[in-house]
This record gives sequence, C-alpha cells and structure tokens, in this order.
Amino acid sequence: MLGHFRRVTIACGAFRSKINVAVAPATSLRFLGTSSRFQTPNATDVSEDSPERWPLYLDAQATTPLDPRVLDAMLPYLTHQYGNPHSRTHSYGWESERAVETARQQVADLIGADKKEIIFTSGATESNNISVKGVARFYKSKKRHVITTQTEHKCVLDSCRALENEGWEVTYLPVQKSGRISVEELEKSLRPDTALVSVMTVNNEIGVIQPIKEIGAICRAHKVFFHTDAAQAVGKIPVNVHDLNVDLMSISGHKIYGPKGIGCLYVRRRPRVRVEALMSGGGQERGMRSGTVPTPLVVGLGAACNIAQQEMEYDHAWVSKLSNMLVDSITSRTSHIIRNGDPEHSYPGCVNLSFAYVEGESLLMALKDVALSSGSACTSASLEPSYVLRAIGAEEDLAHSSIRFGLGRFTTVDEVKYTADKCVQHVNRLREMSPLWEMVQEGIDLKSIQWSQH
Repeated sequence: MLGHFRRVTIACGAFRSKINVAVAPATSLRFLGTSSRFQTPNATDVSEDSPERWPLYLDAQATTPLDPRVLDAMLPYLTHQYGNPHSRTHSYGWESERAVETARQQVADLIGADKKEIIFTSGATESNNISVKGVARFYKSKKRHVITTQTEHKCVLDSCRALENEGWEVTYLPVQKSGRISVEELEKSLRPDTALVSVMTVNNEIGVIQPIKEIGAICRAHKVFFHTDAAQAVGKIPVNVHDLNVDLMSISGHKIYGPKGIGCLYVRRRPRVRVEALMSGGGQERGMRSGTVPTPLVVGLGAACNIAQQEMEYDHAWVSKLSNMLVDSITSRTSHIIRNGDPEHSYPGCVNLSFAYVEGESLLMALKDVALSSGSACTSASLEPSYVLRAIGAEEDLAHSSIRFGLGRFTTVDEVKYTADKCVQHVNRLREMSPLWEMVQEGIDLKSIQWSQH
C-alpha cells in the first residue's frame, strides 16, 4: 500500500516539476492508518498544532477511506483508458464498456442480483430519490400511499414530503426503544393503494438493523414494492436481494471503501418494478438514469464490492473486536453511559453512546484529535437533538450528549485504545465542571427538582 502511494507521489512530483508547480512538503502526505510506521521520516518534526497532524479517523458512517486496491483498479481509466463507455465505434469505447459491465457484475454478485438489475447513479441519495419518487409517480394512477419510518435518512424523508405536496399520503412508522419497527404495525398500515414501503437496512446513526427479511415477506404477500436504503449495510453484512424479497435497493460507493460520487440502484426485473426517470437525456442505464456513466468511478465501485465480498467475514470479525474493545474500555472506567439502539440487532462498526451530564458538542471539541460525529445536530444551524434519537425515546439531555464512533477496515487497536482513554479522561473532566454531576453524586434525583425560570 505504501509503495503504491509513494510511487504515485513521486510520479506526481515529477510531473509538477515539469510544469513549475510547487510541490507540497513530504510531511503533508498522510497515508491510510495513523501509526508511526505510516509516517514520513520527518513527521516527528511537525508541531502539535500544525495542520499536518491529522486526527484519528473514527467516522466510518460518514465516509470510508479509499482502499488502495480500489485506486489501483481505477487508475488506468483516469489516465490512458479514457473512452466513453457509450461510444460503440472504436476500441476506446469498447474498453470502457467492458470495464463498466465487469463492475456491474461485481456489484450484482455482492447482493445476489442479475447484472441487468444494477443501475449506476451518483450515490445512495439519488438512488433513494429515484426509488421513492420514481415508483410513486409511475403508479400514481392506481396507488396513492407510501409507508416509511421516522428514522430514515433525510433524503428518503424529504422525498416523501415532496410526494405529500403532490397529494400522496405517507405513513411514518414509529420505532421501538430499540430502534426497530414493529412488523405487525407495518402490516396493519398497508392499504390497497399502498405503492411502496421504504425501510433502511442499517441506520446510519445508531447502527440498528431492521427486520428486512420479515418486512420483505409481508410486502411480497401484499404485492407492495419494497425499497431499502442499504448504504450502511452492503459490503458489511450479508445481503441477498432474493432472500430478503427486496424490490429496490440503494448502494453507495464511498461507504464501502470506494470512491465518492458513485452508487447504484438495484431494480428487480421479475416481478418487474417500473420507475419514472427523474432525469431526461440519452436514456442510459435502461432509461432510468440518463447521463454518461463515469467509468473510473464505476470501476472503483465494482472493485470495492469485489473486495468486500471476499473480505466481509474478516472485516466483520475485526470491527466486532474493536467495537467490544471500545465499549468495554469506556464503560468499565466511567458510569452513566447509555448505548443507543439495539445492541443485539446492530452493526458493530456503528457505536452510539450517550454520556449523561456531558454536552456532546463539548466532548467533540475536547476530542479534537479524533474525528467523530455527535448525535445532536451540532454542525447545523439547529441545536435540536437528533431526530433519530428522539424517535427511539431518548431524553433530550441524553440526545444532546451522544457521540457516534464509526469503526472500519483500517481502524487499528491503538486508535481505539487512544480514543477510549481520551474519551474517559475528558468525560470525567467535563463532569467535574458540571453542577448537575455534583448533585447526582450527592444522591439528588434531578427529575424530582422543579426548576424555576427567570
């Protein structure tokens, strides 16, 4: 891996020197992983506050680093094999088309589909939009009802709101305290005019895995199309579209160590699912997604899926080990910690913890040398707590105190130990500054207090 990056760096440096562009100092290059063996020889000369000291990365639900093997597969199509895959009159186009179709097969193999059922898109957001809006608009003459959950990704919820503005009725199913929906309540919500049920496989915030197989069986029995946003699931847990009775499935490249800007949508052919295209153009991708297919990105997605299929079992075991290590290390040394979501039915690489009597934003700022996410909307203009945590019944103060730890293929044991140590250290420090924590230590029940307003 290092050899590959160094070769690329040397080649880029030689090219820059020819065109008189200044080359960045060697210390600014950061390789995958953060242990000392990946640092350049003079990395120790970098000051602590220098931008070259990158934080540890534990935010794998937001994005994952590009696997070097994926980059290797992409490089030819970023350089000399640059043909348009839709050009049928010369070898440049033929080469690119072969590469695209190979990648299509690699994606299909990962989820147990036929390659003709794979539609390349710009990512899971576009795939979700095509699924929700496309199915609803195609069947609008007979159907006027859609079912989803309160904890879906924002692009699904916003697509449903767009349908409501077009006269559709949308049922937003509540979730239980565990974060999973009740399949009995889902079945009761089905109507003769229900066109689609959309439920994500793995939640991006709390890692909960929904009962997708049971939902798929219910939808198939009632002849209702079933869509699932599997961006956080594909490549991490076994997913087979036939076993799960899924009709549409959204996949994202950058969540499985592939490139950003590419994803795909699985659309079942038998029984056939029809969607109204959201984009007009040349009719590429079976007419569902017009536009030139970006060969390098598609090749990267295919390579990422191929690697995930081969290494899924190993990756899952590694991430599970790190997850248990992180949770045990933190909870064994400090109290009043709640794990959000169902620990039995969740992806171990997504750990969402609430630290009572600590503001999540304050803890994130204290942990500036670790890249993490807060469960509350600390990065937006709103200070409202996460709608996912509110949906599972988390109290507002606990929702504001949550931190999401995202573990992945390249996360190391040392990184987890360091993060746990720093987390415990700063939680204890912040609690010592809190008058609420002092009252709790004295045995006062904060819920029994009637606070006066000034």
